Amino acid sequence: MRLTNTCSILLGAILMTGCAVKKHEGFPQGEWIDLSHDFASDTIYWPTAEPFKLDTVAAGINEKGYYYSAYQFSAAEHGGTHIDAPVHFAEGRNTVDRIPLERLIGPAIKVDVSAKASADPNYQVSVVDFESWEARNGRIPDDSIVLLQTGWSQYWSDRLKYLGTDKRGNEAVAELRFPGLAPDAARWLTENRKIKAIGLDTASIDYGQSQLFESHRTLMGKDIPAFENVTNLDKLPEKTAIVIAMPMKIRGGSGGPLRIIAFVE
Repeated sequence: MRLTNTCSILLGAILMTGCAVKKHEGFPQGEWIDLSHDFASDTIYWPTAEPFKLDTVAAGINEKGYYYSAYQFSAAEHGGTHIDAPVHFAEGRNTVDRIPLERLIGPAIKVDVSAKASADPNYQVSVVDFESWEARNGRIPDDSIVLLQTGWSQYWSDRLKYLGTDKRGNEAVAELRFPGLAPDAARWLTENRKIKAIGLDTASIDYGQSQLFESHRTLMGKDIPAFENVTNLDKLPEKTAIVIAMPMKIRGGSGGPLRIIAFVE
């Protein structure tokens, strides 16, 4: 109940003040945490995807005597901190522009498997991990956003450690090594719990060696979007007040760049 009340107060304050919430009466005390990596030429993308490019249109004092800068960017949908829309792996499901906002905003829980992932780069978050979380915290609340902390964001500056390979192209895919969500755990979540979305701090919801991407297919078949390459999950408690995940609104897109933030009381 407390999380629900906090969400209502928080969202109401944002809507009423245009995010200038410092002095809003009744607004909870807390901290905003950015869960997003920035986008630049060294941002990590899937080995077969086009990386982020930023070209300068103008930057400097123009002929009229004032400073002006403008740039143009290009990139694949799936890279950096981004969202996988359900249509990415489920025909007829929501494209990124059609994901309801209520699926992208709400109370979140965090499952920390970083110790297990540190010992095994192919670790897959299991049903047991969720049951252990519930033994400490109670049942995963309905309409939660689930965040999985593997600890992998610490390797973000090192493509080889983060992905398991620094190669590009199709040959690199077979060498990918990073943790993910086990298919049976994805099925357990969709069949036994009611979640809005799921995210983690690796390049894919399925672990690096996945061939069939069963966790993607299971979640997205139920219209559950995924947030990938998230960061700063170590700054969140196991239960946090609210997550706001706003992707670029690409009409008909299978995903796109994501700015995801959390508010912690």
